Amino acid sequence: MTQVQQDNGHSHEDSQEARRKPVLSIRNLKVFSGEREIIHGIDLDIAQGERFGLIGESGSGKSLTCLATMGLLPHGLRAEGTIQLSGSSDNLLASGDAAMRKLRGKTVSMVFQEPMTALNPLMTVGRQISEAVTIHHSLPATEVKQKVSAMLESVGLADTKRAESSYPFQMSGGQRQRVMLAMAMINKPQILLADEPTTALDVTVQRQVTDLMAQQVLSSGSSLLFITHDLGVVAGLCTQVAIMRHGRIVEQGKLDDVFANPQHPYTKALLAAAQLRKNTATNRLLTLEDLESQDTANKTESRLANVIDQSQAKPSFTLRSDIPHNMIPDDETRSIVFNRLPSNLAEHNENALEVSELVREYRTRTFGSSHTFQALKGISFDVHRGEKFGIVGESGCGKSTTLRLLGALDHATTGSIKLFGREVADGSAKDASYVHKKVQVIFQDPMGSLDPRMRVWQIISEPLKGVSRHECQERSEQLLTSVGLDASCATRYPHQFSGGQRQRIAIARALITKPEILLADEAVSALDVSVRAQVLNLLADLAETYEFTLVFVSHDLHVVRNQCDVVAVMHAGRIVECGPSDDIYRHPQHPYTKKLLAAMPSIDAVS
Repeated sequence: MTQVQQDNGHSHEDSQEARRKPVLSIRNLKVFSGEREIIHGIDLDIAQGERFGLIGESGSGKSLTCLATMGLLPHGLRAEGTIQLSGSSDNLLASGDAAMRKLRGKTVSMVFQEPMTALNPLMTVGRQISEAVTIHHSLPATEVKQKVSAMLESVGLADTKRAESSYPFQMSGGQRQRVMLAMAMINKPQILLADEPTTALDVTVQRQVTDLMAQQVLSSGSSLLFITHDLGVVAGLCTQVAIMRHGRIVEQGKLDDVFANPQHPYTKALLAAAQLRKNTATNRLLTLEDLESQDTANKTESRLANVIDQSQAKPSFTLRSDIPHNMIPDDETRSIVFNRLPSNLAEHNENALEVSELVREYRTRTFGSSHTFQALKGISFDVHRGEKFGIVGESGCGKSTTLRLLGALDHATTGSIKLFGREVADGSAKDASYVHKKVQVIFQDPMGSLDPRMRVWQIISEPLKGVSRHECQERSEQLLTSVGLDASCATRYPHQFSGGQRQRIAIARALITKPEILLADEAVSALDVSVRAQVLNLLADLAETYEFTLVFVSHDLHVVRNQCDVVAVMHAGRIVECGPSDDIYRHPQHPYTKKLLAAMPSIDAVS
């Protein structure tokens, strides 16, 4: 890994000594909710210039650790222990609000997971960043403006005047995260805390943000505490790592050592789950439960290796900064690469879907003028009956628009969609009714798609018509069992379930009408690696049991490769490459596909 270089006039020995001194020291940190202890005495030291990754699943306590450091724990939680910053003997946990306000944004800064909720929607970007300066420094307005412009430029927002005058809602997710980074780094803090800052971003934007974060930390001499559940991002960014579970740190050390030679069963299981490894005997993804129980039973890594498919390369941990991340010119998308060989399902001699020259335009009005935006620019593909067809691409490429058209949730401007030979693209009520009988959708956010006022059995059986209450409840309970939930869950409400359980409920609802085609829109993007493996295994099992055709949309190329027979790569409203998944991943032909694969965060070496 790249090491932070010191150039401050001191000797090499002084530099090494400074590096060893912790910028942030956490000792015996405990967090309580009432009398219940939810973080159990953790210890962390982060040295000057160090990039430290804190990894864990949802509920492990990593974000609470970050919030305790900032003095921002939610109401009802209290912390005990010691948190100290370099050069101070004061315990941050004992500091009052006034003292913490002097530190926040100057000595210690934070980048939050969702910039849209962290940024003030009523203030321009320039004013918000300026505020971070003026709170801690008395500077002339012209100097503040110069600092803000320089900072925005350094995080990749070249048109600084436009950025300064823009409101958060006028920016993309990646741009908003850059603004958050600029605000956090403008005062050159000793340490930057980043809480899942790339979770909701596409692979290329994610890579841009992590590269920028590394550059900012290196140039300012700051330290970084990076919190995430994505091991691939940590592998490309951090030098040290700690694994957290159930409020405890189970393993920590140098990233290369921990990832290459994990000691704790949970760390081994987490790495295997992140790599989407399979049990060679069953060809199913290994879940955390499988791996931990196997490791506990065998006690040795050599026995575990008999279960895990070891055909994959050893992990690689270098931060690759030589790959350009600017979007490819639009005219490059005109050279479409098709390698659509018949899959093993072509023997059915029937296409479930035939899409031809599909175009979707949206007309918008702004201050009296109208503008036409073309979301889809004439895409064509076909999906065989029983096939698993993947569509990959960044946000805004048109993949979710395609899914809405296939599910008759929107209608095409021009072009053709044939569902089992019947034309359904015109958007008529009759055609929509036909599509809804044959096609069902699993949405990205299960909580947003499940009615919070309805019980689970009511949600699952809602698509049924002319069926008695007793039969609805009975069929719902049967489906709950088939997706791995207990039938007793039928009388509960959505908020009483975890994210993975809610996604299983959404799958059960989609299957209640016995669809022939299932459309999955980013169905596992918000899930932890262990839950992701469970849901992917579930979809694979259900596809075999119910014999439906799967169209799987995602920006996670690892998942699509694992899940799908055929992959279509989308960019700027066009399909730029299409073919068998292994061919696309091993031998990509189109420049955009190559760039997308290069930007993927991974703990595997590039083969």
